[in-house]
Amino acid sequence: MLSKPLVTSVIMVNYQTPDLVISSLNTVCDQKNYLNGGKVIVVDNASSDDSAKKIQAAIKAKNWSSWVTVLHADRNGGFAFGSNIGIKHALSLPQSADYLMLLNPDTLLRQNALEAMVAFMQAQPNAGVVGSRLENKNGNIECSAHQFPSPMSELLDGARLHVLSRMLAKFEVTPKLSNEAHHCDWVSGAAMMIRRSVIDDIGLLDEAYFLYFEEVDFFQRLAKTHWQTWYLPSAVVMHIEGAATGVKVSKRRPQYWFDSRRRYFVKHYGVLGLIGADTLWLLGRFSFKFRRLLKLGAQGRMADVPKFTSDMILGDIKALLNGQVCNIKQEKAVA
Repeated sequence: MLSKPLVTSVIMVNYQTPDLVISSLNTVCDQKNYLNGGKVIVVDNASSDDSAKKIQAAIKAKNWSSWVTVLHADRNGGFAFGSNIGIKHALSLPQSADYLMLLNPDTLLRQNALEAMVAFMQAQPNAGVVGSRLENKNGNIECSAHQFPSPMSELLDGARLHVLSRMLAKFEVTPKLSNEAHHCDWVSGAAMMIRRSVIDDIGLLDEAYFLYFEEVDFFQRLAKTHWQTWYLPSAVVMHIEGAATGVKVSKRRPQYWFDSRRRYFVKHYGVLGLIGADTLWLLGRFSFKFRRLLKLGAQGRMADVPKFTSDMILGDIKALLNGQVCNIKQEKAVA
């Protein structure tokens, strides 16, 4: 008796980026046979620019209605909120999804990317999540296989000192990529495939994250199970980073980024972990500035986010004083 084909659903969250969504859907269309009857579910997070109408018009014009569905969220609740709507819908369909692929609207699937990810999941029964290789529009590889952020990784990030990073390599969030498939702590949420059983075991994404760190939080929970996380370089996806979110190095980081970082550290390292992360960041950043002042390295153009340190530290102090941090801690204790 032949086993039934395993169904893959793709979830894409849109907020006022209809052209990006349509471009991404064009690349999925070429590989839709590997969905095995699954749907591409576009969740519109209450866009105010007629995004949903534009996407639906493209679906009708291109005869995609048999495999693309648009859902309308009642508010812009962020990436986790929109993704969860799509995941729950995919699991409720008559052809319920065995695999769930989260795909950013600012991505384009390269040839055979979907096939490679599905085949890998079928060949590796212990793989709970697999992430693709990401390339920017110039064809340069972006690191999409990471180690967990920790207080020690904040020291490395602030210091930007190669010898220190080599000494503490196990804390480096973004290590050098391998050209072979390999285990890692977490992969980029821009293009990752989740086994349905993982959702059954650990639940959905944490919707208290508006944007950023929600996938890292998800993988921290995954790491406490038997499921493995893999990076698959043979599955290539082009990613125009920041095109969907507007978060770029040249711009001041939005408040929700700092809120998400704070929530992550308190949930997984405690209040002292957050204080330690901030202290180590400041120590590393002081060493960087000192070396730069004395011309002991750290020269050249600084590609710093404007007011990053002050926004982060002052925001965390305020959250500690007004009880927000304690609320996160209490919430974790209840969970």
